[in-house]
Amino acid sequence: MRLGTRASALATVQAHSVADRLRAGGAQVEIVPVSTEGDRSTEPLTQIGGTGVFASALRSALVHREIDLAVHSLKDLPVAAHPGLTLAAIPTREDPRDVVVTAAGGSLSELPDGARVGTGSPRRAGQVSRRYPHLRIQDIRGNVDTRIAKVATGEVDAVVLALAGVTRLGRQRDVSHVLELDEMLPAPGQGALAVECRDPRAATGVAAQDVVELDSAVHTACQALDDDVTRGCVNAERAMLARLEAGCTAPVAALATPTAAGFALQGWVELDGLVAEGSANGPEPVALGHQLAERLLHQILSEPSEPILVTERES
Repeated sequence: MRLGTRASALATVQAHSVADRLRAGGAQVEIVPVSTEGDRSTEPLTQIGGTGVFASALRSALVHREIDLAVHSLKDLPVAAHPGLTLAAIPTREDPRDVVVTAAGGSLSELPDGARVGTGSPRRAGQVSRRYPHLRIQDIRGNVDTRIAKVATGEVDAVVLALAGVTRLGRQRDVSHVLELDEMLPAPGQGALAVECRDPRAATGVAAQDVVELDSAVHTACQALDDDVTRGCVNAERAMLARLEAGCTAPVAALATPTAAGFALQGWVELDGLVAEGSANGPEPVALGHQLAERLLHQILSEPSEPILVTERES
């Protein structure tokens, strides 16, 4: 199997973790680096298209049979399904929280007035600005190592990163503070990986038998890595994102957790300078995501002059 991945250090580590699990199941796996627009450009994500800039090249390589499967960071994957492709596996999720790296070590609340917090995420920028108005947001790009280096060189006073990425790269010692969920809600799908391959049903009847057999074998091998609980949680988060019609770089945050009766979903969104946040419970993840999204939108649209805090919960 040819496993496609971005060439960054984090993406490569994530790809090898999936490859090792496939090999443990008896598969032969070759890692194939794929250059994406998001990796090549130094422009802010909001200026180069945002949604899909890290995924489109991998998906194109899958469609053109240059690779057989791809590993994505799920938070970077557009919510819309790609024709002919399927998410065969969403492995067990890592810790979805964000972390802060500062030169002196400490939390955002300990930084002085005007301290520069580096991030390329509108979600992180929005939540930091509202909780810590004494700080100044500075847009930055780059991989985990590059962002941490910007703190060491004094280009910024702090950076906010995903704990999962820092952990996968073995850089936990650089973490100054872990942001709890009441400080910052993560991006939909944060901490989770997505293993995407060609849908074998799409090839049936229109391709040679050996092509159908290969796609079926890859799909079956990948499905063995799927975690039902993680898939349910991220389905709720991504359903909320989809109903808000927001891309993966929009100021939207969501986190679902399993409960005895289904899932509990927390959501946060900033639209036109107004913020709504809230939570809801339900048994079906997609319906739950849509329900919470509609509630947040209703609250913002019905009270356009003031920020809204949504607190209703459903049992």
